[in-house]
Amino acid sequence: MAFDAARRDETPDETRLRRMVDTLVHRGPDGSGTYVAAGVALGMRRLAVIDVAGGQQPMSNETGEITVVFNGEIYNHRELRAELERAGHRLRTRSDTEVIPHLYEEHGLGFLARLNGMFAIALWDAARRQLLLARDKIGVKPLFWSRRDGRLCFGSEVKAILAADGSSRELDLVGLDQLLTFEYTASPRTLFADVHKLPPGGWLTWREGVLETGSFFAWPVAADAHDDDVERWTSLLRTTLDAAVERQMISDVPLGALLSGGIDSSILVAAMSRASAQPVRTFSIGFADRSYDELRYARLVAQRFATEHHEAVLEPRALDLVERVIRHLDQPIADFSVFPTLLVSEIARGQVTVALSGDGGDELFAGYDAYVADRLARGSLDALPAAVRRALLAVASRVPGSPAKKGLRNTVKRLLEGAALPARWGHQRWMVFLSPEQRTALYRPDFARAVAGEAERTLLSFLDNPGPDPLQRAMNCDLRFYLPEDILPKVDLMSMAVSLEARVPYLDDEVVALALALPSRLKWRRGTRKWILRRAYADVLPREILERGKEGFSIPMKSWLSREWRPLVHDLLSPDALARDGLLEPRAVARLVAEHESGRVNHSHLLWALLVFQLWKRTWADAPAAP
Repeated sequence: MAFDAARRDETPDETRLRRMVDTLVHRGPDGSGTYVAAGVALGMRRLAVIDVAGGQQPMSNETGEITVVFNGEIYNHRELRAELERAGHRLRTRSDTEVIPHLYEEHGLGFLARLNGMFAIALWDAARRQLLLARDKIGVKPLFWSRRDGRLCFGSEVKAILAADGSSRELDLVGLDQLLTFEYTASPRTLFADVHKLPPGGWLTWREGVLETGSFFAWPVAADAHDDDVERWTSLLRTTLDAAVERQMISDVPLGALLSGGIDSSILVAAMSRASAQPVRTFSIGFADRSYDELRYARLVAQRFATEHHEAVLEPRALDLVERVIRHLDQPIADFSVFPTLLVSEIARGQVTVALSGDGGDELFAGYDAYVADRLARGSLDALPAAVRRALLAVASRVPGSPAKKGLRNTVKRLLEGAALPARWGHQRWMVFLSPEQRTALYRPDFARAVAGEAERTLLSFLDNPGPDPLQRAMNCDLRFYLPEDILPKVDLMSMAVSLEARVPYLDDEVVALALALPSRLKWRRGTRKWILRRAYADVLPREILERGKEGFSIPMKSWLSREWRPLVHDLLSPDALARDGLLEPRAVARLVAEHESGRVNHSHLLWALLVFQLWKRTWADAPAAP
């Protein structure tokens, strides 16, 4: 969806609105709609999922005074519809969109807290001459906005704003520092200084040129639950998650599941199979490098539940995909898994329009390796003198990493690298990819001064959250930071690139509420992460799936950068290419490249982040118009 708000006495340029809408055709190939009046223009591209014939947007209430465009799904729209009809509202369609203007009539801004779903909403109140923007509680659906020359623009992707000349394209240096440090930016920042993300659970109003922002959602504080009734918690978890899966299977178009073979997606397939009278359609991606390949596990699950299974293998020639990926990353993310996410989405789109994904399970049920590393560090490594930790890191740095995905050598190296970083960074020490020493060597003086201390302040702001124990506080950090700024936008952008709607049942309101009420000691018990989740589905999942550790959805980037993708590295990170910006030290970058290609040090995360920035800048910041 896209929007252009001008002054009260000015009718926005409909041609400009059409340009904005046309940039988003991949998000909605099934139709488009616009609403243009004095001071406002709304546009929408639709992916038809619910009420295919009757759900066209924009959509208004009975009087036409409240008009909405909306991206996402409202999973409790049937219950809300019944409530509205009892209150006397007349709804004309079966679409979930239609409940939004009527709920706004009843509850004003308070209607947002009543929605269980993923959404980005724009609502025009003609009587008050006010625009309302809102984004779902967790941040599943994106929403960007800018204010320039007296106009407000917004879009589901940054490219819509660029198409309306809604940005000066000036680089946000703090945003760039965040990208290189975390592999993503933290709301409200993007890489453009005048383009902003609306934060998860956030709202924005624009009335007669006055802009206000706020939040309709506050994370509930995870309690120190003393109830260790395992049977009760296990039963409640399975019932709640099964209900969420069934709720999110509502669709008038074909639906399937993205199956990695991990515990989270395997549970989804189990729950879908139980709720469906037809075989579930499942989709998986694999790699020629066996240490990265999980297809054997996905096949086990597909066989157990007799799914209609589809899979493909991602090869190093995926370099052909780089330009395509960057065109969809107009707000860049340097997460390697954009590639397999795009490919598995493309396979799925050949068969279905909607796919359920297992994202959110790690943050809610303690799945990440970083939680293990944090516990080890607090238990032993942090007690060592700093000089001893630095010495261990020096020894580890001389040990060549393994080309395999994990393995003991790689795990020990990563643990020691993180332990050398400040203890106050908590578990995020193993989730950042630019150390203070690297930043000093890499950044030119003006860049370094402009961003001094900003990344750490951002990190500490998310780590400082209420929780009964260190593990829950770490998970709270990832729910607020890593999940909505990396995982969810990656899945949204790569699935929407091929017109596939990805849904996330683990982030259903009722599942999140239950997960936050669960004692941490039931999430990680006797050395097993996601203990309660595994136990809840132990009677239906294959033993090999239940006993698996965390693998992660990644690619063999470290070897690809040294071999198949080496020409790309030397082109984009050459001294000449870097010197033009005056931001990075060419010699420091050349040293990173040389160390990586020699196999002495794995710099794949940092090198890929640098490549993403260079490609993004060439495609979006330096281009005279949006591609």
